[in-house]
Amino acid sequence: MDFTFTEEQQAAAEAARGVFAGVAPDGVPSPALTRGAAVADDFDRALWARLADADLLSLLLDAEYGGAGLDAVALCLVLRESAKVLARVPLLESCAAAAAVQAYGGREWRAGLLSAAGRGEVVLTVAAHGRTGHDPAELAVTARRDGDAWILDGVQTAVPWAHTADYTLVPAHVPADYPVAPVPVDHTAEPAPVPAHLSTPAGADRTVLALIPRGHASVVFAEQVSTTGERLAELRLESARVAARDVIDADGAWEWLRLLLTTGTCALALGLGENVLRMTSEYTGEREQFGFPVATFQAVAVQAADRYIDLRAMEVTLWQAAWRIASGTRGALPASGDVAVAKIWAAEGVRRIVQTAQHLHGGFGADVDYPLHRYHAWAKHLELSLGPAAAHEEALGDLLAAHPLG
Repeated sequence: MDFTFTEEQQAAAEAARGVFAGVAPDGVPSPALTRGAAVADDFDRALWARLADADLLSLLLDAEYGGAGLDAVALCLVLRESAKVLARVPLLESCAAAAAVQAYGGREWRAGLLSAAGRGEVVLTVAAHGRTGHDPAELAVTARRDGDAWILDGVQTAVPWAHTADYTLVPAHVPADYPVAPVPVDHTAEPAPVPAHLSTPAGADRTVLALIPRGHASVVFAEQVSTTGERLAELRLESARVAARDVIDADGAWEWLRLLLTTGTCALALGLGENVLRMTSEYTGEREQFGFPVATFQAVAVQAADRYIDLRAMEVTLWQAAWRIASGTRGALPASGDVAVAKIWAAEGVRRIVQTAQHLHGGFGADVDYPLHRYHAWAKHLELSLGPAAAHEEALGDLLAAHPLG
């Protein structure tokens, strides 16, 4: 297999570097880390507009919606660049949600939403963390059909950008004994048909995706603040009535979206880790002790080398996962196996990288006028979003047991 990036993917990454070149890598400081700082009320609208002008918000959309028709690899390349400067924009959530609507939504939604999302005029987000952040998101909300609508009840926590996004895509659980809704789903857009590893077995519970507009009468937002200092929201759906046309009831839709969101988070971890290691290299190359740069000390060099190995492992597992999602290639294991491996390395790797960086920076790393503390906060947020490596190792073990390689 050839993991060389295509010209189009490289062009997307180059465009992203141009857009993010002038962005200061300190964002809006967290109130827990900087005295007197306020939580950001909104994302960086000016940066969002520049991303739209560079056609980076429509990467995954087809040409008929003004997009480039690229894939998960291209999106991850752009996300990698955004994390290097801690870009305060809903790039992952909005692009992934739009891609899910394109792949699985009805024609009416695709025609009315996707072009505007690609131009940055409509912002989407996804409720992907469940009730507590530790349970499956698709089980936190239940859905039942009521005539020409669905009724949703439940809670989703830590929803990013929910206060300012125009729509939130909410997964909801439909029990196995609940009849399949007789609503035709238009699958004229790619990807179709659903890959075997994403399809729901007959007689199993299923998940629908509801597009909830901001300001819905039966949705209550509770204020939350992330480790990064950004606003999150706890969404409480209290018998929220959603029209059937606003619900994606398609086999494999949530699983595909979940894998894309997770892989995109791994790309953010990679970009953050790369910049932190670069900052550490520059600092230890300039900081002197006993008349020599501390980078020449064996103990320092060994720690930096170990973190470089982490980065390379994070990178190769990320591109493997992104390639599997983009190509739909079937193998001995479903794509979720590759994503689990990428999550293991991203969650563990980004934590080790920022911890080593703090150690090698000494007291300077704790100076809130220096951006390293911001990278540490973002890394912790990404690590918590990805979940503990041990849980992914257990999931990978279950996959291996169910799909023997020999």
